[in-house]
This record gives sequence, C-alpha cells and structure tokens, in this order.
Amino acid sequence: MALSVLTACYRALHTVFARRLTVAIQLHPGATTRSRYRSHPANRWSRPFLTGLIGLAALFPVAGPASASGTILVYGDSLSAAYGISHKSGWATLLQERLRRNGLDYRVANASISGETSSGGATRIAATLAQHKPQLTIVALGSNDGLRGLPVSQLRDNLARIIRATRATGSKVVLVGMRMPPNYGGPYATAFENTYRSLAREFKLPLVPFLLEGLADKPELFQPDQLHPVVEAQPLLLDNVWKVLAPALK
Repeated sequence: MALSVLTACYRALHTVFARRLTVAIQLHPGATTRSRYRSHPANRWSRPFLTGLIGLAALFPVAGPASASGTILVYGDSLSAAYGISHKSGWATLLQERLRRNGLDYRVANASISGETSSGGATRIAATLAQHKPQLTIVALGSNDGLRGLPVSQLRDNLARIIRATRATGSKVVLVGMRMPPNYGGPYATAFENTYRSLAREFKLPLVPFLLEGLADKPELFQPDQLHPVVEAQPLLLDNVWKVLAPALK
C-alpha cells in the first residue's frame, strides 16, 4: 500500500512540475529554462517536498513494470518508422501487441529513422546495439538506396556490415527485403532484389522477401506520395514480417 501511494505521489508531482514549468516559461520567456522555473513563486514549495519524497523513495523503492526477457530491435527507415501516421499505428508498434498475444515476453525497440540509407544504418549500428542490447534485430533497410539509385554493391556492403556488427553482439538477425519498381530498369531492380537473397544465403539468415508484399499493386493502401503505407496497411506489413519472425523466436 505504501509503495502504491508513493508511486502515485511521485507521478502527481511530476505532472505538477511539468505544468508549473510551462507557466514559468510563459511568464519569463527571455530566461533560461532553469532560471525561469526557479524564479516562479509557485515553485518555491517544490524543493523541500521533493527532498522528502526522495527520502521516502529510499525506504520504499518504486518498482517499474516487469522487465521483458529480451529486446527485439527494429532497424529500418520510414517504412518502419510509421512515417505520416501515428507512431502507435505503425507495424513495429503493433508487433509489441502481437508478441503479447502470443505469450512472447519481448520488448520492441524501434530505432528506425525516416530517410535512412544503408550507409547511415551502418554508421550508427554499433551505438544502437550498445543502447538496446537486442536478442534479435530486424534489419529493414535499403528502400532509400533504391529510390536514389545508389549502387547495389554499396547496399550489399553496408547491409553486410550491419549484419556482422549485430551478430558480433550475439543478437539474431532477421533480414527484410525490398524491391524496386520496373521503371528503375530491369537489371537494377533484379540486382537490388537479389542482394537480399544473396545476403540471406551467405549469412544463413531468415529472410522476409518483400516488406510490402501484397500492397505494391494497391494504391489505396498508400499515402498520397504512393511510397508510404497508410494506417490500414500496417497490419499487412506486420503479417509479412511475422511469418518469418515467429519461427526465429522459438
């Protein structure tokens, strides 16, 4: 009981602080954040109250939610970053609920960045792995390489770097493939798609052949830019990934 009361007090105080900080900023727009907050008379009572609360916290540690048994890292671009829609509607967020319904105790960390290329992904992979320490990483990069017409050899080298770096930490890897439309030229589109198959064979990886499988010929499932799927399409993207991901989690 004491623990739950303390937790409620802490959350209430956090809310009050946030509201009063907003008021202080509005009243003192020219000052720094710290000075604006401290100068506001309504906040003078907060320091002794917070000190007392911290003392109580030492006696009754606040427990967070039960920790997951592992982390699944989603490492992609705008197709995985819920571009143009609510973050909670994206397939990577829906994955968390799918895991829960299937009794799989994993936390999903979505480190996808809109506009990311395989080169950018290769540059930041080490820091991202160190931050999230995933047990499994879903690598879903390459669409921006293709849209920019970057060399397929460059795509392959960067994805290989990401795969090697990820495996070196002990994380499993699921590779998600992409395809380019025919108007990019038959040879380029073929070489692009085959890059993912080749990497999957070389590293013996589970491969999602095409993230947008079942969507590419349905314009109504895309936003006006005809590049990014709408909310209604996100469960379909998740289904494409899940078919390959689920066996990899066993």
